[in-house]
Amino acid sequence: MSEAAFRWAVIGPGRIANRFAQAVQGLPEARISRIHARDAAKATAFAERWAPAAVASSSLDELLADPAVDAVYIATPHAQHGEAIRACLLAGKPVLCEKPLVPSLAVAEPLLALARERGVFLMEALWTRFLPAYEQLAQWLRDGAIGELRGIQSSFCFSAPYDPSTRLFDPHLAGGSLLDIGIYNLAATRFILEMALGVCPEPDRIEANARLAPTGVDQQLSASLHFGDLVSQFICSFDAVSPNALHILGTRGRISLPQSFSQATALELQRGAEPPLRVEAPFRINGFEGEISETMACVRAGLVESPRMPHAESRALLSWMDRIRAQVGVRYPFE
Repeated sequence: MSEAAFRWAVIGPGRIANRFAQAVQGLPEARISRIHARDAAKATAFAERWAPAAVASSSLDELLADPAVDAVYIATPHAQHGEAIRACLLAGKPVLCEKPLVPSLAVAEPLLALARERGVFLMEALWTRFLPAYEQLAQWLRDGAIGELRGIQSSFCFSAPYDPSTRLFDPHLAGGSLLDIGIYNLAATRFILEMALGVCPEPDRIEANARLAPTGVDQQLSASLHFGDLVSQFICSFDAVSPNALHILGTRGRISLPQSFSQATALELQRGAEPPLRVEAPFRINGFEGEISETMACVRAGLVESPRMPHAESRALLSWMDRIRAQVGVRYPFE
């Protein structure tokens, strides 16, 4: 007899939640049972598109009290994550929360402690760790396919019109390019080092620069993270266009995710004069299915954290971002 469908609730049915809903729709073992938005009409419209049988409302208390919710996906703006996570954990509802988990390590620590104390699952939705392309990347790195690591270079940029009221530029919503997209550059660095070395070390030093928007958040940011002889360099920006590529340099070759590394579906291995080896690694649905399946498996196993995206990883990412923000002078009003 097959397991009953895993029932998801969505808090914050905005743009990114549409991708989550599409992936859930493609998983026969999952469905969306409830949707919450502060604007009930927005919740209703989301339900009509993705889950007509779901309950849509503006009452968070009703969602948290609903026994027909096995886990909650949170996709509100960054600054609102903490409040929603805490409410879910106190209600005993497992959580998959969009990245960044919260805006700072100081906000994260009591939530991670609460998850452990209550025995309730909590995972940051850093979907890149669960993509087929990253499984191949991990294999090459573990096998030493490019020799010893020497450098990592990446970019994640897109051009967005300046609007101080949007989540990209509003400091009250924890805006800025680092938390919104630079987290992918840092997460890739951590993943690469972990796969190649067995553990990701702390950087000896970080050198960061930023161009700040009039609201005080980072419109563009670049940084170099030094790990002994190895350096990871990246740029993230809301005011430039780039291929959003990732290059990993070694003593005997290089690995490239040449386009949109955060959602890569192909990667290349180049060694010496050999022709490049290109591996296609398409999504099963739209890429979000990996983190969704991981959450469901962990919840059903009674785990508090994912072994593939553990609390320590979220803690480390926030620590690095805290250090970078301090260097470039980005501070949020609620800190």
